[in-house]
Amino acid sequence: MKLKSLKSLPVTAAAIGVLIVGLAAYSPTRAGILDFLEHKTAQAANDASTQPPASAEALHPVPPLPAGEAPNWRQIVDQSGAAVVGVTVEGTRKIENGPAFDWGQDPFFQFFRGLPGVPFRMPRSAEQPFHGQGSGFVISPDGLILTNAHVVRDAREVTVKLADRRELKAKVLGADPATDIAVLKVNANGLPTVKFGDPKSLQVGDYVLAIGAPFGFDQSATAGIVSAKGRSLPGDAYVPFIQTDAAVNPGNSGGPLFDVAGDVVGINAEIYTQTGGYQGLSFAIPIDVALHAKDQIVTTGHASHARLGVMVQDLNQALAESFGLSRPDGALVSSVDPESPAAAAGLKPGDVITSVNDVSIQRAGDLSSQIGRETPGQRVTLKVWRDHAAKEFDVKLTQAETGTAQLAQGGGGGHEQLGLALRPLTRQERVERSVEHGLMVEDAGGPAARAGIQPGDVILGIDGQPAGSVEQIRNVMRNHPKSVALLIERDGQKIFVPVELG
Repeated sequence: MKLKSLKSLPVTAAAIGVLIVGLAAYSPTRAGILDFLEHKTAQAANDASTQPPASAEALHPVPPLPAGEAPNWRQIVDQSGAAVVGVTVEGTRKIENGPAFDWGQDPFFQFFRGLPGVPFRMPRSAEQPFHGQGSGFVISPDGLILTNAHVVRDAREVTVKLADRRELKAKVLGADPATDIAVLKVNANGLPTVKFGDPKSLQVGDYVLAIGAPFGFDQSATAGIVSAKGRSLPGDAYVPFIQTDAAVNPGNSGGPLFDVAGDVVGINAEIYTQTGGYQGLSFAIPIDVALHAKDQIVTTGHASHARLGVMVQDLNQALAESFGLSRPDGALVSSVDPESPAAAAGLKPGDVITSVNDVSIQRAGDLSSQIGRETPGQRVTLKVWRDHAAKEFDVKLTQAETGTAQLAQGGGGGHEQLGLALRPLTRQERVERSVEHGLMVEDAGGPAARAGIQPGDVILGIDGQPAGSVEQIRNVMRNHPKSVALLIERDGQKIFVPVELG
């Protein structure tokens, strides 16, 4: 897997093509260390094997530490380290638009220039072999293992390295790219297992411990604290990530995140980095999300997710005030798929979804993860804020397709008071942009420009009202609001943009 190392993008922590060098120079010390680790691993295996296998229903709350006490990380490693495994994969991946050999650079082939049937560029092989490495952990004594889906993606052969240094071939029972969870099975019995904690009881500031194989260094432990909860990352609509500052590096992907009681509360999956390595921002999949996907994979071979059919974004204070809300809580609907359960139930852009089946929705990511964990075909009750009043909608969810969930990112965004020069869309522009109405931004200045509106944007609505003409914009502005929420279309995406007018 190729790591994404662009500025401020999440990176999946899987190490590909790792080369471990230099260990031979430390052979005397290495031998002593291995003897010590072998003894500790055997002791931990004996201790852990007496524990009953954990199940999705056995989630233990995080116990509070007495004031001034630090966690006993050594005890946790002794008890649970033996259940952590290394995962190595081999396979081939298709290469698109890769470099090719230029026939024209070879003097011999200059003789064939222009002849029919003789290419100037020789394409590379359509497939290229790869080697990857990640981590995982045993969840049942008979060899069931959890890891990340991206660790085993496109793998032809998967090998699991146990803490006692045995290496076993593994079968991929199934993988769910939406939650980045994969379930492996090895032929073994009596394996040490982990226990499961309840990630909902985690609090920001709680201690956590990560164990995995960063850069191929098996059984590496790193500690930190919970930095935040419920993080939404681009491309991960179903997962409310646990953010930590525990050092996680390529190769840690799929490894467990432990709480102070030694229970697994998450699966280390991604890092934010500008260098390709750890920079203090690590993200773990909550274990309850992982177990939900695991249960489906073990039962059916795949995981399914429900679909509502809306694009949503977070509220900020300016947007909240525009819609008459006292707090920026909820998921703001910026667009509705016409052929979706949301459209059938009557949802529309400008609605703010505040709860699903009485489960409070604080941010856009909460809605995505909550809907994604529901069963397709199930009916849910949505509480929605519309036109300064609370309403309820009964919605029958459908089956989500892989990659259909989207999360709009909030931005900044009328006429003279807004600082916008507008004109109606032409018929061709409406067809090209797949919209029924709207106003093209010819020029932007003043409050709108400060909010991020730019020429080429299309204004579709203002404060939940359609914007098919300049007069409709003026009607809203006659009330002299302190701020307005503009629904705009840009590059095929629809988002609400708050514009401060004061």
